[in-house]
Amino acid sequence: MRLEDYPKDPRYTAKILSSERITDESADAEVRELVLEVDRHEFNFDIGQSVGVLVEGPKEFGSSLRQRLYTVADTPRPKGKAKPQITLVVRRCDYIDDYSGEKYAGVNSNYLCDRKPGDKVSITGPFGLPFTVPDDKSANLLLIGLGTGIAPFRAFVKHIYQEVGEWKGRVILLHGARSGLELLYMNDKRDDFARYYDEDTFEAIQALSPRPNWADPIAWDYAIEDRSEEILNMLDDEQTYVYVAGLVPIRDSLDKAFASLTGSPESWSKKKSELMDAGRWVELLY
Repeated sequence: MRLEDYPKDPRYTAKILSSERITDESADAEVRELVLEVDRHEFNFDIGQSVGVLVEGPKEFGSSLRQRLYTVADTPRPKGKAKPQITLVVRRCDYIDDYSGEKYAGVNSNYLCDRKPGDKVSITGPFGLPFTVPDDKSANLLLIGLGTGIAPFRAFVKHIYQEVGEWKGRVILLHGARSGLELLYMNDKRDDFARYYDEDTFEAIQALSPRPNWADPIAWDYAIEDRSEEILNMLDDEQTYVYVAGLVPIRDSLDKAFASLTGSPESWSKKKSELMDAGRWVELLY
């Protein structure tokens, strides 16, 4: 489904409750965590879903209403009299115009990153299929996220250990970034996953670019090959489920890494198709 095909109605008004930078000040990437309060009690969402944020575009581009999707980064609060709250993770982005070659600020991301507590924004949704937790608590979960793609896994892992509880299967989080300064929720400033490090079943693996100043791609191949036998055994286990979240290009990078792992692009294509047909490989890409 194309971004322009997502409906812009119904719309809800949400107030910014907080905005916090969660990447180090010296990191190239500025990523902020925003908490929004929706004005309608009937706004319901599930883990892994996204909300649309509507922003008027620049006048020089016709001031068209622009919508971008952001994955909810926390679990829903218990229902009650309080209004729904949504946590979003937003990276301040720029882009290069294909025709002029000029650099422009991303409209929606910069708009959100500049919002202050008390400001109001217009949202839509929720959209997308939520991640489904397997019924069997002995199932193994391999969670793969690039950059802000870790956001839904923050909610997913929290749900598994704090709300489902007594999880017996392995939960491996593989998170990629260009450098340690750009790791989200797993850095010196903010490590929300630290609360699960004492869980015998949980493990977090970092995939970092070996030369971040050169803007190299994330080193998925190193991280995956380092655990190749273990990961292959997990994929062969019918009780293993793989969840992937992030920008669309992550798909090509992972396919290349897993093709190397399984011996060839053809063997990986067959294996991936089998996993997807069995509901054991789920992608949340945007």
